[in-house]
Amino acid sequence: MPSLFKPAQVARSLPILALLTLLCAGKAWGQESRQLILRGDSLLKVEKPQRALEFYDKAVQADPSATTLLARAKAWYMMDRMDRFLLDVDAALRKDSTSANAHYQRALYAVRAQDAAKAEWHGTKAIELTTQPLLKAQAQLLRGQVRSDLKRTVPAILDLEQGLEGVPNDVEAMKTLARLYDLEGRHAEALALLEKLCLLEPRQVGHWTNRGFELTMLGRYDEALTMIQEALSMDKDEPVALSNRAYVYTILEREEEAWSDVERSLRSYPANAFALRTRAMLRLRKGDRAKACDDLTLAKALGGVEVDKLIKENCDTSVAPKRRR
Repeated sequence: MPSLFKPAQVARSLPILALLTLLCAGKAWGQESRQLILRGDSLLKVEKPQRALEFYDKAVQADPSATTLLARAKAWYMMDRMDRFLLDVDAALRKDSTSANAHYQRALYAVRAQDAAKAEWHGTKAIELTTQPLLKAQAQLLRGQVRSDLKRTVPAILDLEQGLEGVPNDVEAMKTLARLYDLEGRHAEALALLEKLCLLEPRQVGHWTNRGFELTMLGRYDEALTMIQEALSMDKDEPVALSNRAYVYTILEREEEAWSDVERSLRSYPANAFALRTRAMLRLRKGDRAKACDDLTLAKALGGVEVDKLIKENCDTSVAPKRRR
């Protein structure tokens, strides 16, 4: 799943920013600046930030408040002028340290800057200070993504669950939450999210592949094969789907088909630890212990898959040292 700090992940917050200034203004502000911001917002919605900036500049001149500064920050954000974005957001916080919107936008910058501590702190302040359900949900999703990246799985799950109640179709949050459910062994809950993702993005191979994996973990092998086949109908050489199908075939003792899939997977993705484990299982059945242990050792080094039990049972070649005479 997408790393938290990829620009594409942060960019998904842009459409929300156009609404937050109007939703979250803490104080009354002048009719003139209100109209200017509305005109700027209308231009921002059609992706004309440079023209929108003209109206935001006039709004700041008429009323240099936290609200107008945060409005202008939206244009800087869309233009990827993060230096100017930060100046306006920090100025807004100096004017109103209780602005939930300002804390949320400051958290967005911290995510872009890969400063997880500040992202979490400002996200928390936004959650604590806001009275707007939309902003609270967005801040919870942001903090959940940050906590996921920090490997704080349980609080990340709680944040993402709560955030998705307010923004139910946030695809990136759903993908992250499904992955965290999987890590926690909550396979039925992961499967439920992946079923929704398949409806929202039916051409995304990874959703079908992951859905098949969760069905495998639940022991629903026939259904898993159906989902994996759906993924392979979009990309017949998708290595993770092939690896997952090879594992199911191995469980079902369809070894010839398993061999074909696992070898195809490893040709295009040699560092696939799951495929290496499956090939090791097949090699052990053939009695090829040495090569199986090579696969298991490499899988363990790559990480992400449990192989310790197989190594202990099949690859422990330690010999008690000879006693000196």
